[in-house]
Amino acid sequence: MDKVPMTVAGHAALQAELERRAGVERRAIIEAISEARAHGDLSENAEYHAAKEQQSHNEGRIMEIESMLAMAEIVDVSKLSGSTVKFGATVTMVDEDTDEEKTYQIVGDAEADASAGRISISSPIARALIGKSVGDSIEVTAPGGARGYEILKIAFI
Repeated sequence: MDKVPMTVAGHAALQAELERRAGVERRAIIEAISEARAHGDLSENAEYHAAKEQQSHNEGRIMEIESMLAMAEIVDVSKLSGSTVKFGATVTMVDEDTDEEKTYQIVGDAEADASAGRISISSPIARALIGKSVGDSIEVTAPGGARGYEILKIAFI
């Protein structure tokens, strides 16, 4: 199996979700199933079927998180440096058409959240940024057409 890069913060967030799901949520679902069973006939018991479905979803997510954590290669971004964009870099760039500044941190797939400024290493923007320096321009094909960006700043925080 190939290792998947992940920041320290991303690893900690997945670990916390795993502990919550395997502990608190698992116990709550088991209690809901027990309570629903006490109501009698399981074939027409909507509460029971809903609790079993919730249990299935929770157990699936637990297995998914365990798999991601097993494949994770944890990268401490604070120990990185350099003048080119690489995994973990926080990049400030300007849209060459609208002059709008955007700042993104390049993170692993499991921790990506574009609305929070974290983009996946496998996203088209991140792939175009890798290896570039301040002052370089990139072009990214977006659903609305090609977009051009100029890199203003690269930081490792």
